[in-house]
Amino acid sequence: MSIISKSTLYGFRNSTRVFSRTINESLDEFSKESKIEKSTVFLSHKHDELKELDSAISLLKKLGVNVYVDWLDTGMPKTTSGKTAKRIKDKIKENKKFIFLATEGAINSKWCNWELGFGDAQKYIDNIALLPIRDDYSSFTGSEYLQIYPRIEFVEENTVQRSIGGYFDQGYYVITPENENGVSSYVKIDVWISR
Repeated sequence: MSIISKSTLYGFRNSTRVFSRTINESLDEFSKESKIEKSTVFLSHKHDELKELDSAISLLKKLGVNVYVDWLDTGMPKTTSGKTAKRIKDKIKENKKFIFLATEGAINSKWCNWELGFGDAQKYIDNIALLPIRDDYSSFTGSEYLQIYPRIEFVEENTVQRSIGGYFDQGYYVITPENENGVSSYVKIDVWISR
């Protein structure tokens, strides 16, 4: 199992985008696509982390996930206000799943923590997950309260043993926090999205 590093995350962006496009052009293209496709996941993120956002969208799209991003929503008020918070609450309720892009910056953001709290109230435990992102060459140092949420991690082939024998296939899984017996459940992300 491994928490995704920023360089690995950036690799998804680089593998799916046209190199002549800037991050803003790529996000604008995503915004146009998302008007056509029905969103299934509210992606909570820190607004000034555009490269991380674009890369996470690329990863999730590669995994077959349709994503809603609040600031690409043309229905959002131009100036942050109570109406902004109301629209975010409506969109969290409307989307089937909630994923928190848990970078160090997002963990320290008041807005992201507010969204996570509301997402917790609406989606806990089956429809919420963290996508923890660690800085390169460092450990993930998220706040302790994040340990209560399912998380998305990459599982290497033949590294995590199943309780029924054998190993999990390689891929991205939503992993629940350990239960009272110290056991976590693993669900492939595409299966988790379809539930």
